[in-house]
Amino acid sequence: MIYQLSWKILPGLRGLSCSEFRAVATAAPDHEQGVAVELVAEAERDVLLRQLEEHFGPQRYSNNAGAFEAVKIYVLEWTARRARNLSERGLA
Repeated sequence: MIYQLSWKILPGLRGLSCSEFRAVATAAPDHEQGVAVELVAEAERDVLLRQLEEHFGPQRYSNNAGAFEAVKIYVLEWTARRARNLSERGLA
């Protein structure tokens, strides 16, 4: 299933932070305004959301574009690691 990821970028004393990550199932992902990822189960979605909160909780950014790109890169790398792990185990 394809999920559209979204999150809030909030101002703080040390810069912008990303939080409140969400994933909504979609048939038409919007790669211009967000990040989409294909996941096999709700449990995998929950793991990704938890990891996003843990990773980005302490991070701070100077602008919205930097924050957006950081999340996008993290998700792309996470997806590549997952595919590599599945392939190594003969599951992909």
